[in-house]
Amino acid sequence: MPDAVLDARGLRKEYGALVAVDDVDLAVAEGGSLAIVGESGSGKTTIAKMLVGLTAPTAGTITACGRDRSVPTRSAAERRRRGREVQVVFQDPYSSLDPRQSAEQVIDEVLRLHHAGSRPARAARVRSLVELVGLDERQARALPRALSGGQRQRIAIARALAAEPRVVILDESVAALDVSIQAQILNLLADIRRETGVSYILISHDLAVVRQITDEAIVMLRGRVVERGATAQVLDSPRDEYTQRLRASVPRPGWKPQRRHRPDDNGERA
Repeated sequence: MPDAVLDARGLRKEYGALVAVDDVDLAVAEGGSLAIVGESGSGKTTIAKMLVGLTAPTAGTITACGRDRSVPTRSAAERRRRGREVQVVFQDPYSSLDPRQSAEQVIDEVLRLHHAGSRPARAARVRSLVELVGLDERQARALPRALSGGQRQRIAIARALAAEPRVVILDESVAALDVSIQAQILNLLADIRRETGVSYILISHDLAVVRQITDEAIVMLRGRVVERGATAQVLDSPRDEYTQRLRASVPRPGWKPQRRHRPDDNGERA
């Protein structure tokens, strides 16, 4: 993909004798969105950790904004630069937020780290981000424990956007929310992508979520890619048997579980 903002080639991750990810290629375009789909144990979470820099690949390359990020760095300046390229929003926002900081303080901390600027300029940017994710002034001043799960996830999204990244990795970011709140957050993410041009990489097992906010998809099974293509094509006309079984496992009106058709689940190791 010539205009890819993030590109990974030949990714492999070994944990001792276990090969968690094996020869994975992926790319996401500027302003594009890619889903990495699979059940527990498929390797999708390990890929997310490598892309964001939480773990180094055993082999392969990762390039973001034309720069290699495959090798870990101890340089504070380099880590800040990488943070302006790729940010992540995790599944559980509560555990990733400082319980002593309000939303305003959480966002301002990121602005001070990545962009400096005067206090009035940062305050204006904080207000802009709070408004962008649909929080009001009272919620922006509240501590995480006083907010709902959906509101906390909005703070996590605003914090990620404060670094002005080119790519945001969404690691099961709506999985813990009620369906109605999920829909609100997904609509919010779609709006933000249109307004800012940020690219998304969505890590998910939920095909309905994948369909709503991604253009392209890859399907993982036991560390390898078994299918890739446009999201609608992958979900509506899957070629691989595993993808067909994933699609068949989605509950529908009148649906009854059939044990022999469950997708493989060998336990996530990383």
